[in-house]
Amino acid sequence: MPDTTANASPIAIAVIGASGYTGANLLRLLLMHRRARIACVTSRQHAGRTIGEVFPRYRGMPGSEVAFIEPEIDIVVASGATTAFLALPHGVASEFAVPLLERGLKVIDLSADFRIADPVVYEEFYEAAHPAPELLKTAVYGLPEVHGDAIRSASLVASPGCYPTSIILPLIPMLQEGVIDPASIGVFSMSGVSGAGRKESIHLLFAECNESVRAYSVPRHRHLSEIEQELTLAAGSKVVITFTPHLIPVTAGICTTTYAQLSAGVDVSVVDAALERAYGRACFVRLLGRDSCPDTKHVVGTNFIDIGWSYDQRTGRLILMSAEDNLGKGAASQAIQSFNLMHGFAEDAGLLLV
Repeated sequence: MPDTTANASPIAIAVIGASGYTGANLLRLLLMHRRARIACVTSRQHAGRTIGEVFPRYRGMPGSEVAFIEPEIDIVVASGATTAFLALPHGVASEFAVPLLERGLKVIDLSADFRIADPVVYEEFYEAAHPAPELLKTAVYGLPEVHGDAIRSASLVASPGCYPTSIILPLIPMLQEGVIDPASIGVFSMSGVSGAGRKESIHLLFAECNESVRAYSVPRHRHLSEIEQELTLAAGSKVVITFTPHLIPVTAGICTTTYAQLSAGVDVSVVDAALERAYGRACFVRLLGRDSCPDTKHVVGTNFIDIGWSYDQRTGRLILMSAEDNLGKGAASQAIQSFNLMHGFAEDAGLLLV
């Protein structure tokens, strides 16, 4: 979609919680985005220091002189920001989303607070009552390739998790067109260590992760809640899957392999056509075709997701494969993709710089 706002002033942006890996990646992309101007960044830990001081790689970039401030709503609003990115933990993001929306800002939330439409499901997976259930009906799940039209008119976008993006996008066309049996879906994903966030934790130390691969959050990772929600919408009936995530000794990247049985009477030849109908015009989905295996090294640092597939004739199973950057298409750059849609910019604005 062409950019119809080429002569408009840049959008004033607030990044709330900008000191983590996702927040740092957001800052990198926003500093280079010609249609965005960072009006304020918040961090209790770094208040008073500039972006360039906290992240030396950004020194000298226009906007890097902006100083971190305490995360106080009145100060954020006074900065003139009209759109806020929330790079905060679940349960905390809603504390900022509610008052910022009330003050007229658009909000793009990268936590899980508004991804799940049913507050009962949220409580089941996050073990706490939903902090702002009144906003769930207005929140839009921020997967641009699926909900692009709704994102364009949204005030509150819930940007998807990293694992869900890598799983949902390959599966949606298969479920919408009845290519696979929904009851047969099993997913194996591997993620880089940055997916756990920028925090001190013994099991995330280099010596603990290096030369080792392990499964975790078995049998029920929290992301299952939003994965099954979106797959159920695509299938038109309840979908429950098996999902096993693994931690691998790389900094960034997600590689996902999904197995499913073909539906009765369906020929595997329809797979390419279904993917092409869904994503043939999607600027950030690269369809690799049959027997092509995506590689994380080709997507890390970008907003692309690469999708390939194969077919096991012995078992009758379709094998869907995807690769993405967990900090990019799985987090920061996908949020900016939604930002572009919300403001009528070209969908790829600021995202083809790497």
